[in-house]
Amino acid sequence: MALLQPKTLKPMSTSEAIAYAVKQANVDVIAAYPITPQTIIVERLSEYVNNGELDAEYVAVESEHSAMSACVAASLTGARVFTSTASQGLALMHEVLYLASGLRCPIVMAIANRALSAPINIHCDHSDVMGSRDAGWIHIFAENGQQAYDRIFQAFRLAEDEDILLPVGVNIDGFFLSHAVEGIATMSDSEAAMFLPPRKAKYYLDSSMPMTFGAFALPDWYFEIKHQVAEVMERVPKKLAEVEELYYKMTGRIYGHVGAYRTEDAEVCLICAGSAAITAKSAVANLRSKGIKAGLLSIRLFRPFPVDSIIPHVKDAKALIVMDRAMSPGAPSAPIAQDMKAALYDSGLNIPVANFVYGLGGRDISVVDFENIVMKVMEDLKAGRPIGRGVRYWGLRK
Repeated sequence: MALLQPKTLKPMSTSEAIAYAVKQANVDVIAAYPITPQTIIVERLSEYVNNGELDAEYVAVESEHSAMSACVAASLTGARVFTSTASQGLALMHEVLYLASGLRCPIVMAIANRALSAPINIHCDHSDVMGSRDAGWIHIFAENGQQAYDRIFQAFRLAEDEDILLPVGVNIDGFFLSHAVEGIATMSDSEAAMFLPPRKAKYYLDSSMPMTFGAFALPDWYFEIKHQVAEVMERVPKKLAEVEELYYKMTGRIYGHVGAYRTEDAEVCLICAGSAAITAKSAVANLRSKGIKAGLLSIRLFRPFPVDSIIPHVKDAKALIVMDRAMSPGAPSAPIAQDMKAALYDSGLNIPVANFVYGLGGRDISVVDFENIVMKVMEDLKAGRPIGRGVRYWGLRK
């Protein structure tokens, strides 16, 4: 595939960019149940179908549980399938998420990350996806609208690869990204078709060739069948890298499993996921201008957790600061910090980890906040004080 020239940027919100990418991906079935803040995605798709711009079945269902059930059924017929949800909607899908991965359905779903009730809150945090992180889905975090647009194509290509055949969630921060407008470099429809040809399912429901999906599995085989999902997850990093390389040759854009900024000689490295990485990057730039050796590592592939891509960037740091936009009440660390600490332990590294929970329910975090967090840890390092290893809460009123 030849490298294509940059196109004129089209102003659109991240939600509109995702819907446009799904249209260009030429999906066969869309299951839709609107929930704030993802509603715009399925609204735009309904317009594309209604206007005849997209030849797809648009299935308006009565709940998110039904939306994912419809996706599973459609995917098993060999269709290319998409849906979108957030917050309580993802929670209501929870039971069916396991069916999608267990039946090896390459569904792609955009998740506009939002807080979970109670109390009711429509704004961003990562509690929804963290509650579903062990359902056997691949999860990718986007930091801006361009990444979200690009990742939709990559998600379909990855999900439908016969060596993978797992569902993929493309996570965008609710409102911070879903409603933010930026210039998006889009592919032409023909370019999109070149990168993502129609799905050719090897096994699918066909009355002329009867097959059974979702058969009963007793103790003699259930364990082995579930283990297959874990085996596939091990292949995902390599396969995603191959998909990204193909996409790079067409668009000139590549993101990787992690986004590293000034980590080469960083004494303290911030680690986070989603749109906060953009803010943290500005904080690191400001700190570097003051002679402070800070760095940033953005987690872009969250499931499987890309340990091999992470460790080379952090192995020489004196301390890590893991920022979690979700809680894990009663656990020794919040979700990303749990993964980081396990990754360090398995790699034989004993680097202190400071874990901060921030931004729940849409509370903002600023460049200055990130600078203050880094300075707080740097002061402890210089004074020879131990880095606090318990969960701390940044921006919490007391």
